[in-house]
Formats: sequence, structure tokens, C-alpha cells
Amino acid sequence: MLGFLQHPVVVTAEVNLNMVALTAVGLLSRLWQLAYPRAVVFDEVYYGQYISFYMKRIFFLDGSGPPFGHMLLALGGYLGGFDGNFLWNRIGAEYSSNVPVWSLRLLPALSGALSVPMAYEIVWELGFSHCAATGAALLMLIENALITQSRLMLLESVLIFFNLLAVLSYLKFSNSQKHGPFSPRWWFWLVLTGVACSCAVGIKYVGVFTYLLVLGVAAVHAWHLIGDQTLSNVRVLCHLLARAVALVVLPALVYLLFFYIHLLLLYRSGPHDQIMSSAFQASLEGGLARVTQGQPLEVAFGSQITLKNIFGQPVPCWLHSHQSTYPMIYENGRGSSHQQQVTCYPFKDVNNWWIVKDPGRHQLVVNNPPRPVRHGDVVQLVHGMTTRLLNTHDVAAPLSPHAQEVSCYVDYNISMPPQSLWRLEIVNRESDTDVWKTILSEVRFVHVNTSAILKLSGVPLPDWGFRQLEVVGEKLFWGHHESTVWNVEEHRYGRSQEQKERELELHSPTQMDISRNLTFMARFSELQWRMLTVRSDDSEHKYSSTPLDWVMLDTNIAYWLHPRTSAQIHLLGNIVIWASASLATLVYALLFVWYLLRRRRRVCDLPEDRWLRWVLAGAVCAGGWAVNYLPFFLMEKTLFLYHYLPALTFQILLLPVVLEHVSDHLCRSQLQRSLFTALVMAWFTSACHVSNMLRPLTYGDRSLSPSELKALRWKDSWDILIRKY
Repeated sequence: MLGFLQHPVVVTAEVNLNMVALTAVGLLSRLWQLAYPRAVVFDEVYYGQYISFYMKRIFFLDGSGPPFGHMLLALGGYLGGFDGNFLWNRIGAEYSSNVPVWSLRLLPALSGALSVPMAYEIVWELGFSHCAATGAALLMLIENALITQSRLMLLESVLIFFNLLAVLSYLKFSNSQKHGPFSPRWWFWLVLTGVACSCAVGIKYVGVFTYLLVLGVAAVHAWHLIGDQTLSNVRVLCHLLARAVALVVLPALVYLLFFYIHLLLLYRSGPHDQIMSSAFQASLEGGLARVTQGQPLEVAFGSQITLKNIFGQPVPCWLHSHQSTYPMIYENGRGSSHQQQVTCYPFKDVNNWWIVKDPGRHQLVVNNPPRPVRHGDVVQLVHGMTTRLLNTHDVAAPLSPHAQEVSCYVDYNISMPPQSLWRLEIVNRESDTDVWKTILSEVRFVHVNTSAILKLSGVPLPDWGFRQLEVVGEKLFWGHHESTVWNVEEHRYGRSQEQKERELELHSPTQMDISRNLTFMARFSELQWRMLTVRSDDSEHKYSSTPLDWVMLDTNIAYWLHPRTSAQIHLLGNIVIWASASLATLVYALLFVWYLLRRRRRVCDLPEDRWLRWVLAGAVCAGGWAVNYLPFFLMEKTLFLYHYLPALTFQILLLPVVLEHVSDHLCRSQLQRSLFTALVMAWFTSACHVSNMLRPLTYGDRSLSPSELKALRWKDSWDILIRKY
């Protein structure tokens, strides 16, 4: 019965020493003196602010990408005991003692180090030799730009890691498909592919390019699977459902999880609140939540309100008026009504308050019980401090002559009667009897007499309008736009009929308490939309570049300069690797077209299995380069050299693939192979030499003289190499 105990339990394992060695060297190259320099380096000033916000649980908005990458950097700060107290205001500023520099830079460094053995695995899974796989890993190891970027508190190395992980996981899944479909190994790699794709997109939006690449390759494989007559219909359906769930549904759920954790952590009001809606701001602790606490939920006739424009462009602002009037004659010679100005003001002010009036009554107080305003009701808006009615008429707006002027009516005893009736439309209503609600309701005001819609044009007025934003009545308006939508932000029930008492009342707090907690999906939808539409700073930068500059490394970025010596760090790639990778991409494209044309003529230079392997390598490596590079030609944003690094990694993977193919299939004799091998070794030696030459600019640990700096410019160093070799 216990016979199995008579024999020892033996566990055997295969250890790839190539992988172990590459991982160890990769860790050494990325982790060596990681805390140096102990100063803010380039975009660390940008990411560091967000890490501090995480440590203090303060909400922020970053339009450059989803929150997963920021959370990973913040995790490093949390593990290092960072309290968030550091002023991230200057590149080159020395870190204080409470900043755990090593921990903050650890996760990018680990990502960069693990990308080295991952490159080995990808080339191996594509079906090429261990020699080619080792070559790809060594090129990743010695490429200076990849080393520099992974040793700092930046996100490109993390993005590259998850890009490669997504590709590697799918290749392992695809290879396991041949031997054990629906096995635990098969499911593991399929699920990991979906998770890695979601992580890549969650770090930066450009991660979606690699995700689309994986989906494209998976779609082609699925198409071939559908045509496999050895599989039953049920089996094919199970394969398709498994891929759809793992590669579409699961990434979407993981992406939502990133935002859920992000919003769970950042529950306090912060400096980026104003770009969000009033409802979103009210869901944060402090800030608007403190101001709006206790406000009545339902807007009634007699309510005192402030109206915020939903669009929030060019800045968040509130409907506003003041004693000043429009000029009689504008600078272009056009005349105005000389009525009281109505604008949109980007600051909280007592002149932002309006009173909702029933046109059939004179009183400006709320009845008991309150009579709520509903969708479709006709109202008048009375300016709280001047008691004048919001008005529009057939007079051209000051800066938007195609639209009507909006004013507060002043009675000059001339033949210009007031036109102050507005019909309320609740845009996000559930029924036509919905009540106008504080913060929650998004409303439009349609002028009864002219059908013009109250709209923020967003154009700053001249000095006579105090540079506030123009508000107009847009008569010819098609469709729905946020510039015509408003919501009540601050609200109280008016109780005083006398103007003096009412002015005092406008400053007093309310007593009722209404909860306005948004659902997670509502907050996620708004935050995602703001991230995609927020305007980024597109101004020119000293080190900005174009995609054409990247391919031949005709640019670099000075990341850091020692304040007392000439030691410095530059983002500068290895020109031997960059130029060779570009050449390899061109060679692959030419060979692919040549083989394709010859196959069309029924001439097969490669056996079918070799041809499929060649095509897959091109789809993954050349395709990965193309999808991560070409879209930048269409982007209207400030671009830098580091944007090219994800595309470069795929080119580096392609380089040893092309070299092996040339050696195995184009070198006909043993002599040709020997000569080609010698050329490859000389080329790799030159790449190592350039990498070592650039080491002082990669690690920044040695002072350089002006002549040494000049010699490190790639064009000069290339001349040196030509003379040496």
C-alpha cells in the first residue's frame, strides 16, 4: 500500500543557461548604480508629480495615457516608503533624503532588464536558431538608448516590456495550439496574452498599436482554423469563443480594473478638478464636495443657482454678468444693443449667481412646498446681483456675428422690448417629466422668441469685456454639442424677496444634505473622455523631433547635466544597431516581395514550413515596427526620440532573423557562409565598440571634455570607426 514511499521523489528541470546568463547581465546593466544621478532627470519632473498625487490620494488628470503606468511608478514609491513630499518643479533639482530614488526607478529598470531574455524567447518561438535568438537578446542588451530609458523613472521601458510579453505569450499560445489545445498551458498563454495587451494599452495609448498587431495575427490564425476540415463545428466555435473572451473581453475588463483602482486611490480633490464635471468634482473629498454639501437636489422656481458650462473649453467657466454694458459701437463699426454684458467667467464669483423665476409671478423666492422646474418648462433667469433678466434678441453677438447677442435686459425706454423667456431642455433626461436636478441634470436653454440656444462660443472678449469668454445665442445649430449644455453647480432655495437681504443670502450656506455619488462607470466614462479630449501642450521643444529624424538617429535628447562637472546623460542610440535595423527591415521587405512574386509564378524558393515561418516573423517584427512607427506621421503633438523605442525593439528582433535567413538561404557555399559569418562578427564587434564609447553618456558617471563630447556625436564616431576598421 505504501510502496510508493520506497522510491525517492525526483524532480527534473531543464535550465536554459543562455536565458539565465542574459537575464543576469540584463539586470546588471540596468540596476548598476541605479540611484545615480540623485537628481530629477528630464521627464521624471513630469511623472514625479503624479507619484506624489498617488501618495497623497489627490485626484489628477493626465491626457498622455491611462493610469496603469503611473500606478506602477507609484508602487515603487510606496514600497520605498515615499510620502509624496517633494517639489517637482525643476529638471536637475537634487532629490531630498525622503525620496527613495532607487525604488522609484526599480520597476522601469526591471522591465528593461527582462526585455533582454524576452527578446531571446520571441525569436526562438518564431522558429529560428538559438544563435539568432541570442543575437537579438545581445542587441537589446547593448543598445544605449534602451539602457538609458530603462534606468530612469520613465514609462517607455515598461511599455516595451508588455509589448514584448503580449507577442511572446501569443507565440507560445500559438505553438501550444499544435500540441495541446484547451490544455492548462494553452489557456495560460492565451489569458496572459490578453492581460499583457491590456497592460500595454493601460500604460500609454500607443500600446494599442501592438494590441492591434496581436489581434491581426490572431484573426488570420482564426481564419485558417475555420477552414480546418479536421475540426468539428462545435470545436471551431469553442476556439473562436475562447479567443474572443481572452483577447477582447478580458483586456476590456482589466482596463476597467486599472481605472477602478485609480479612482479608488485618488478620492481627494486636487488641482485638476475644474476640468471635470460638477458631478465628478462633488464625488471627491474636499473641493467642490465641501462647497456643495447640503445643497437641495431639485431646482425650483425661486432657486438661486450658478450655471457651469459642460464643455469646459478653453477653460471651465460659469454663466456671469456684471454692471458693464456692451459698447455702443464695436471697433469694426458694428453697433450693439448697449445692454448689460453676459459672459462666461472662469472663476467663482458672486456675479455668477442667477435666480430661476416663474414668468407668471413676480416673486423671487421658493414656495413652501417648493415647486420644482421640469423639462419643457418656460423660465426666466434673473441675475442675482443686478436683478436684470437674461435676454437675447436679433442683434449680432460682438465677436460671433452669425449668432445673437446675449445680455441682461436694460430698459432704455426705446422700442426694444425684453425677450427673456427660455424653455428648459434636460438633455440627459429619462422621461419628459424629469425634474431639473442640481449637478446631475445637463440642460439647454432654448430662447422662446427666436429658438436660439444659449451657447458658450469660447472666444475671449476684448478689454471692454475684461477678457471673459463670449456667450451667444446660436440660432442655426444642428446636433448636440457640450458648448450648449449647462449644469447647476451651486444651489440654494431663495427665501428673501428684498434685494439687500437676497444679496446677503447669496453668501450664506444651505442646510439640506443630498448625496450625489456617481457610479464607477459614470466616473470612468467621463475621465476617459477627458483624457482623450484634453488639450496637450503642442509647443515646440528644444529636443523635439520628427519621425524622419528617428530612423537614422539624426537627433538626441540631453537628459541631465551635472551642476559642477561635465558629466551628463543623453538619450542617444547606437548608430550601428539603428542603421543596421533599418537596413534589415528594407532587406526583409524586398525579399518578401521577391519571394511572393516568384511563388505567384509557381517557383517556391522556400519550403512551405520555412515560408510560413518567414511570413510570421515579418508579421510580428516588421509589422510591429510599422504599427509602432508609421502612426506618428499622423499625430499633431510634440514628438521626441523616445517615442521611437517601441518600434526599434521590433526592428532589433528582425535583424538577426534576416541575418540568419541570408546565411542559410542566400549563401550558396560554405565559403560564402564563412565570409558572411566573419562580416557579421565584425559588425557586432563594431556595435559593441560604439556601445562602450557611448557608455559615459548612457550612465553619466564620468566627466567629459568638449573634444570627447564632440567625438561621441555619431557622425564623428562613425568616421572614427571607418578609419579603425
